[in-house]
Amino acid sequence: MCYAMIMTGNQTSHDGEEVLFEGRPALVPSVGTVLLAVLTLGFWLLVRWYRTVGHNYRITTRRIVVETGVLSKKLEQIDLYRIADYTVERPFGQRLLGTGNILLKTFDKTTPQLDIRDIKTDVVALYERVRAATEAEKTRRGVRMVDYETGG
Repeated sequence: MCYAMIMTGNQTSHDGEEVLFEGRPALVPSVGTVLLAVLTLGFWLLVRWYRTVGHNYRITTRRIVVETGVLSKKLEQIDLYRIADYTVERPFGQRLLGTGNILLKTFDKTTPQLDIRDIKTDVVALYERVRAATEAEKTRRGVRMVDYETGG
């Protein structure tokens, strides 16, 4: 099964862009992290801190911007109309601490998979808002998804 993206419009205005989520991954995203912190007398939290301080997510009604790096920075942007599929992960250890993951498959050539991990928010509600914003953005830009099967 293959998908094709067809653009029928060419609007690029960013008027009315609304922030849906902005933040870093949680320092303590799951019960497993708590156990590792206890077993290592807190040293695991230093490792987690270094990993989380180098990630920042900004999700708006038009795009997702991921900034990575502590000293050297990398900024990556994916327009919402390029998102093809969503997966929400809420493992038991993360549900206990109120965190979760949103995994996105995109039509972006440089980032076909984008994982937004360990965020401290209601990931199901955020997923619903991102999904609605994606559909609105596809409509605004005149993008349609065509699903077709290849013979073989």
